[in-house]
Formats: sequence, C-alpha cells, structure tokens
Amino acid sequence: MVDFAEEMFASLARKDQRRWGEVYLRGLMLDGRRKSIEPIAARLQDGDEQCLQQFVNQSPWVWEPVRRRLARKLSDAIEPGAWIVDDTGFPKFGRHSVGVARQYSGTLGKIGNCQIGVSINAAADQASCPLDWRIFLPEAWDDDEERRAKAHLPEQARHEPKWKLALEMLDELRGWGLEPPPILADAAYGDITGFRLGLAERELDYVVQVKGGTSAYAEDVEPEVTAYAGTGRPPAPRYRDKPCSLKQLALAAGAEALQTVSWRGGTRGQLCSRFLALRIRPANVRLRRAVADELPLAWLLCEWPDGEAEPVKYWLSNLPAATPLERLVALAMLRWRIEHDYRELKDALGLDHFEGRSYRGWHHHVTLVSLAHGFLTLERLNPKAPAPA
Repeated sequence: MVDFAEEMFASLARKDQRRWGEVYLRGLMLDGRRKSIEPIAARLQDGDEQCLQQFVNQSPWVWEPVRRRLARKLSDAIEPGAWIVDDTGFPKFGRHSVGVARQYSGTLGKIGNCQIGVSINAAADQASCPLDWRIFLPEAWDDDEERRAKAHLPEQARHEPKWKLALEMLDELRGWGLEPPPILADAAYGDITGFRLGLAERELDYVVQVKGGTSAYAEDVEPEVTAYAGTGRPPAPRYRDKPCSLKQLALAAGAEALQTVSWRGGTRGQLCSRFLALRIRPANVRLRRAVADELPLAWLLCEWPDGEAEPVKYWLSNLPAATPLERLVALAMLRWRIEHDYRELKDALGLDHFEGRSYRGWHHHVTLVSLAHGFLTLERLNPKAPAPA
C-alpha cells in the first residue's frame, strides 16, 4: 500500500500532502459504515481530523496528474476491452454542495436532491476501474454567485450536458497517452445524436444503447434525385422515404433471424439470450446535415429473449461490417461492470459519503476513492500479493 501511494502521489509537491494522501487511502479501505473524514480519522491510529480536512478540502494539490498515473497503471493491468461512460448520483441535504440540485438520479431511481458525477471506467470481464471524473453543474449554478463562491467554483466551470463532459474526458484521457478501446454507454448517452457524432468525429468505436423508437433506414435505402426543372440549383440527392423505428426494423427481420449467444459465466451458469444484428442507417435531421451524401451504415443489435413478442434492448454500433455477432454482444453486455464499480465505490469505499461542499474537495475525494478502488483491483488481479495494509 505504501509503495502504491508513493507512486500515485509522486506529483504532489509536499511531503505532508503525500503522507495524508496515504493515510486517507487506508481510512477508505478500513471497515466502517461511514467513510467521511471524521470517522476515518477516529479509526486510524495516525488519523488527524483537522489535517485530513485540510488535505481533502483546502489543500491546492492538482488531481489530474494523480488520475493520469492511476489511469495508466490500471489500463496496463486490466487491458480493458472497453471504456464505459456513465454517471451516478450523490444524495445530499441542503443546496450549497457543489452542483447539488433537485434532479433525476438513476441511483435514487427518481428526482431527488443530489449531485451527479460523470465517469469513464476501463472495463474487462475480470476487472474494471474509474479513470476520470467530472461534476455535472445544472444550469442554475451558472448565475448563482452566492453558491458558486461558497463552493469555490472556478470561473471556467459552467453547465455542460453530461455527454459533452464525457467527450471532454475522452479527449483528456487521450492527452494522457491512452488510446480508447470501444466506448460503451446506456441510452441516456447513446440516444443523443451529438454524442454519437462526437465519438465518430474522434474516430472512436462504440456500442451504445438506444431506445427502440430511434429512427433509421434499412441498409439498402438510397438517396434519390428528382428531375431537374431547368431553373435554379439542381436538386441534390435526398432520402425521400420516411425513416422507421429500430423496433420496426427488428420486427420486419422476424424471430427467424435470431441467434442464441452466450457471453460470460454467471453465478447460475453461462449467461445467454437471443440476439438480432442488422446493418441499418440511423437517420434524423442532424445526421442528414452531418453527411455530404449517404447516411453511414451502422449495426443495430437487439436482445430478443425467448418468449418475448419484441426486442427488450437495442444498441447502435459503428464497428466494422465484418464484426462477429459474438463480439457485438460481448461488448454490449460488458456494461455490467459499471454497476459493479459504482456499488463497490459507494458501499465499500464511501464514494458518496463526502460531506464537504467545495469543487476542489469533491474532485479530491473522488480521485482518492478511485485510487483506493484501483489498489484493491490490483490486489485482486495479483493473487500472490499480500493483504492490504
């Protein structure tokens, strides 16, 4: 543990900062229901509440170099098959914690008073770990100078949609020398055309969940040119037919096109289901404006379990046409790792136990929790490693 902490905190300028970083990591990994600073300090022989408060909430150490070291180390260890984009809620009382608002949280399953953190996690079947974080700032925070001052929000920290925060993190991770594997996301991101276009513009592969009502054309549709009337600008090729939904395309293919695919072992045996994969052309106004001629082809992947009258899940992917169905399924189903990570980060490591209010403190805390998670992940990947200190 000491060697890991020394490596991760090497960018911190002061010896006392590095020391309290290692102490805080140990506190996060000790047994105990609450992982906020006061109970952490009480559990540790060398704990000091005031020093830990200073380290997490006020100390000006920069978190990006620490995350960069963790991201590189864990990427080498995990060899991820995908990066997962997602977000999670941090329930809060009051209105002054950075980014707090009454907003929908998947964690709560409803609208509640909470913060939202957006993360990118590296994932393989055997392990996963968060690589980077952003705090989502609701629009109301942009003009609330009182709350911004109390949360010590920097001037440049403004409202951005969650999907733009995700693209920003992807750019940052690339700047750290990491090349992204395929990107996975649920429908909260996959249904956003701008997010998919942003991935395509960055030449990133993706498998993202979407709703069955998403519009598309069949593979063989072609733009048509109407007869030129002889005056004005000649007509450009256009898709004259109205697109249909992904659900309609899947139902038209029929149950006879389904294949049974297994993707990994579960607690009750091998996981398997029936799937359908079609080449289609996603279509909406923004997509048509983004291309000069033909709409690009993409994979439509559907899960259609036995006994169901229609598919229950839909994904779009820009992976190559030769991609086997088994690979599409394995990537789509790898998103289970993010739920595993969030559960461990919260239940075991106190991700949402932070009681500070500041922007800096939130970023310090999620970075330190990610380090603790990364250390435990490395221990699990190395069965010969000694037990955590």
